[in-house]
Amino acid sequence: MNFQQTHSIFPVPDIEKTTEFYTNKLGFRAEKYLTCTEPHVCLYKDNIEIILTDSTNRPVVPNRVLYGYGYDIYIITYPDEKLIDYFKNQNLKIIKESTSDYNNKEIVIEDIDGRWLCFGVKIK
Repeated sequence: MNFQQTHSIFPVPDIEKTTEFYTNKLGFRAEKYLTCTEPHVCLYKDNIEIILTDSTNRPVVPNRVLYGYGYDIYIITYPDEKLIDYFKNQNLKIIKESTSDYNNKEIVIEDIDGRWLCFGVKIK
């Protein structure tokens, strides 16, 4: 068995609005498949892919609300001052910058739909 990759799937109430956020604020490239049987947008940045689907106007309920804790996506990258400055220059909502009790250096931001996106890496 050889697993290759994973793609997060985010149901969203407004695909166009969320696509605009990810492309304009986070630098993702969007491929739109809105006329398909199952309308969706694929967002690409480096080796990351996020798939946006239509939530049929249902609000997003982030993992931390549903389960009491947790991020909605964890993107492995080294969260340095350059990344923090980029987020600040994009006027993104930074939730926290920390070293976790499981020894990961992390930066957490909130997207337009209230999801928490964590950018982090294990520290040895």
